[in-house]
Amino acid sequence: MANIQQVAKQAGVSVATVSRVLNGQKTVSGKTRMKVEEAIKKLNYEPSMLGRNLRNSESRLLLILIPTISNPFYLEIIKGIEQVAISQNYNILLCETDSDPERENIYFDLVRKKMADGIISMDPAVNGKTLKKLAENYAIIQCSEYEEGSGIPYVTIDNEEASYRAVKHLVQIGHKKIALINSDEKYLYARQRKMGYKRALEENGIALKPEYIIPTQHLGFENGQQAMKKILNLEERPTAVFAVSDLLAIGALKEINASGLHVPSDMAVVGFDKIDFSNMTNPTLTTIAQPMHKMGTVAAKMLIDKIKGIEVESIILDHDLVIRESTSR
Repeated sequence: MANIQQVAKQAGVSVATVSRVLNGQKTVSGKTRMKVEEAIKKLNYEPSMLGRNLRNSESRLLLILIPTISNPFYLEIIKGIEQVAISQNYNILLCETDSDPERENIYFDLVRKKMADGIISMDPAVNGKTLKKLAENYAIIQCSEYEEGSGIPYVTIDNEEASYRAVKHLVQIGHKKIALINSDEKYLYARQRKMGYKRALEENGIALKPEYIIPTQHLGFENGQQAMKKILNLEERPTAVFAVSDLLAIGALKEINASGLHVPSDMAVVGFDKIDFSNMTNPTLTTIAQPMHKMGTVAAKMLIDKIKGIEVESIILDHDLVIRESTSR
């Protein structure tokens, strides 16, 4: 394979002139530029992007921190990030943290060592203290999940308002006994979504029953099943359930169907996220739609601006309530 010295020799110019052409500098005359470009074409020369990036003190690599690749919620966000990244000549690296601090530090080191230009974190369990410290010197954006008061810009939705709308919908169609399948309340989104649930009940004069709030450690399908088993075993069984993720809601649907009950006549169900699977269930799932693809494109634009030294502000995107068969009588 040809190298830059051979290109320079073929074009009859210096290596520095070839380098200036490759870097798009305008100090080279049109005639000389043409000679260099012809030499590059003739020799089929491919410049080393790594070398170029090192000279420019950049890697053109963005890290995407996610807790697990198994949750389809992240898929559309990642597609949005990738779309913007590619259009701006960046590559992305998916980093599954499994909420493990040791793994996180490996990825953080890539940024510290300038092997990556910045991070988009979607991990609710990320070490906030370390991330905040890192953000003092490097480009960091939080997407969907964020920490209040960290000073790190984020893009998300109004989780409390979204949950309020979901539960208000259940109240409006006649439900007063509404259970909540929630995530671990150490996560901000879980606390916010619980606040929305409580607000909807209080505004409609419905007493909060602690036994109707079922916490889960993870957002998996099986966790939804287990939570629903607990709900079905309650002495005074609810007539509706709001789950803080579609995977939990789909697990709950499965358990309700297995018990011989019917949705929505015996139990109405609302999820959260609007993942693709939510339209494939029986019955189809009423859910809060997060603008996942847009969340990804906005996060990527924010990060690239941050890398360029442009000041960015946090953004709260709109959400929507998608009413389907699981609440339609």
